[in-house]
Amino acid sequence: MTTIILKPKKDEAILRFHPWVFSGAIQKIVLDKDYPFAEPQEGEFVKIADFNGKTLGVGHYQIGSIAVRVLAFGTDSLPADFFEQRLRAAYLVRKQLNLIREDNNTYRLVHGEGDFLPGLVIDIYADTAVVQAHSVGMHRHRQQIAKAIVHVVPEVKNVYYKSDDTLPFKAPIEGDKTGYLINSKLLPIGTTTLNSKLSTLNSIEDFWATENGLDFRIDWLRGQKTGFFIDQRENRSLLERYAQGKDVLNMFCYTGGFSVYALRGGAKSVDSVDVSEKAIELVNKNVERNFPLLTTHHAYAQEAFEYLAGCKDKYDLIILDPPAFAKHRDAIKNALRGYQRLNAKGIEQLRPGGILFTFSCSQAIDKEMFRLAVFSAAAQVGRKVRILHQLHQPQDHPINIFHPEGEYLKGLVLQVE
Repeated sequence: MTTIILKPKKDEAILRFHPWVFSGAIQKIVLDKDYPFAEPQEGEFVKIADFNGKTLGVGHYQIGSIAVRVLAFGTDSLPADFFEQRLRAAYLVRKQLNLIREDNNTYRLVHGEGDFLPGLVIDIYADTAVVQAHSVGMHRHRQQIAKAIVHVVPEVKNVYYKSDDTLPFKAPIEGDKTGYLINSKLLPIGTTTLNSKLSTLNSIEDFWATENGLDFRIDWLRGQKTGFFIDQRENRSLLERYAQGKDVLNMFCYTGGFSVYALRGGAKSVDSVDVSEKAIELVNKNVERNFPLLTTHHAYAQEAFEYLAGCKDKYDLIILDPPAFAKHRDAIKNALRGYQRLNAKGIEQLRPGGILFTFSCSQAIDKEMFRLAVFSAAAQVGRKVRILHQLHQPQDHPINIFHPEGEYLKGLVLQVE
């Protein structure tokens, strides 16, 4: 195995169990005498050692500013059942959190560094696991990971791999980045022919999973991320408690999670808005599935600011849950301006005493930046606000205490005077 030797004093972060080694911390790379390449290959296992040669851990090598994602500390090898061990530990945590129940079969099984598997995300929808690799190392082990999932999670019969948009785009990738790894009903492992893909597209038209007793259609093939935003589950439940008797607007609604919870909470009316026609189609299906006779929900395919401009004093409760405005640190300045502009419009349009649920899922924006943008928005439109709740990602999206960068979802519930 190749050994990564760190510069003097650059081992401090690893000794504090931070799971990343940055390229600037590397003194030299020592190749095994029988190693066939001139340098480590992206995604392979490497050992990490301090300047004096003391073993610090094992991880996946990658090209870029993050040079190694650490999988285990204080060892120079991994057990053969490493992935099964980590997945079993993650599954037991979800069981202890009571997330795996008859009325809830939708949850995140693995949340990267938060579950000590950097570069890996696994979401569970009923009997199907959707896997995303964010590193070439995890991509290389996708088959091993899939077999470990079905061995550890008794409910899972199918494993779908969806890493087209998450793997490093410059990395040399071998094998398919999307497709079934395990499919109990339709396809043999590894089948990737066009006809098979088309039959698979048709096969999930009626696939439903349950979250807190509500059914949602999951489209992991064509939907965003893994098909559903599980990270808002607890915040949707909170919204349900506020919805009674209110006129509700769900902006950037995607599949309508907040809308469905608001309807169950007794909202007087719910309007769902998204620029995507496909999203609006999914919202309507989800509402009809849960409330087939309801007439108080309407959905509109429209641009956010265009819609907000025409709804002054129409709503008691508005949800602003936009896509990430800043996917890297260079975009922070523009993102903060975007959050301020959006929240100013939302605060301005609310009825007196109204409630605003507002979110940022931009990892580059910390909670203090986001709060300042929202407060600046309130000052801009001249309305007083008070914080009722400060929101974050749920317990199945844990934050490794040694990796604070894993905290990405920020939210505020405000009352607008």
